[in-house]
Amino acid sequence: MHWRIVTVGKPALSWARQGLDDYLHRLRRVAKVEHVVIKEGPRDHVETQLLQASADSFRIVLDERGKAYRSLDLARWIEQKDLHGTKRASLIIGGADGHSAAFRAQADECWTLSSFTLQHEIALVVLAEQLYRAYSILRNEPYHRE
Repeated sequence: MHWRIVTVGKPALSWARQGLDDYLHRLRRVAKVEHVVIKEGPRDHVETQLLQASADSFRIVLDERGKAYRSLDLARWIEQKDLHGTKRASLIIGGADGHSAAFRAQADECWTLSSFTLQHEIALVVLAEQLYRAYSILRNEPYHRE
């Protein structure tokens, strides 16, 4: 599956950039992944851009109201989507204003990384790490311990 991680704004925190770069580097050894950045602006304009950036894919919006997955469940979700022929998936992280209810309704799924509201740079690093962890589970690598 080809993963597209779509975010509003680039990570400004150096440690977040380093973490993201590390996990994207690891992920690219086992999956196709790209990071697409949308410029910040009014929420309606940003959401239009997010929809355009994810138009040709299975859309997953990250939001604290979404469905929570355990790491093993995420790995199985990826496995099932691959088996059913899903070619592209876009993981969408909003900006400071979050996502509108109308935008969330246009997604194929809505996930949460935590019941806490996460700052978008932290969410981005956590998301990249969890994708890497899911692939390590699928490949029976020792990264994940349960």
